[in-house]
Amino acid sequence: MKLILASTSVYRQTILQKLLIPFVLASPEVDETPLAAESPHDLVARLALAKAKNVATTHNGLIIGSDQVACFNGTILGKPGNFDNAVQQLTFLAGKTVTFYTGLCVYESASKKYENIVELFNVTFKPLNHAQIVTYVNAEQPYDCAGSFKCEGLGICLFTKLDGRDPNTLIGLPLIGLIELLEKFEVDVFDHIDSELAY
Repeated sequence: MKLILASTSVYRQTILQKLLIPFVLASPEVDETPLAAESPHDLVARLALAKAKNVATTHNGLIIGSDQVACFNGTILGKPGNFDNAVQQLTFLAGKTVTFYTGLCVYESASKKYENIVELFNVTFKPLNHAQIVTYVNAEQPYDCAGSFKCEGLGICLFTKLDGRDPNTLIGLPLIGLIELLEKFEVDVFDHIDSELAY
């Protein structure tokens, strides 16, 4: 089995390393612009598949595609990109619940067969004050993260509740779901663990 992660995200790479399975990285070239009237669920499902298919044009094996958006009341929240936008986004989200939609696809290049799912994860923010938000943004600089936080780090201080079946989903790669999808291709993760990758 050759496993390919169709992503250059360091966050997804770190998550996949938890399974101790050898894999390679490939950068998908996909236009991530939402289609007219496309729901967050349909958007991430489409993009996860598109990323895997794109990488399949240059790589052979089982390809993992994933895409994620954060939403509040059906509106997609973008990555802040800079300090001011991050402070503004967290100020808006304080005291509110945000839903993360993560699309996950496993695509077999040889047969062109694929399996996909969309995982939801809800995050409820504390009623944060301005000083707390500024301190957090200065400390962690979450400018490349939808929602303006890194839950695997100091971002955990921003929440009152996390609701979902797999905390990895929030970071961008649902491992429980991935293992289930791999099993549909008759891949047992335990058969491919490389103990030399343990750290």
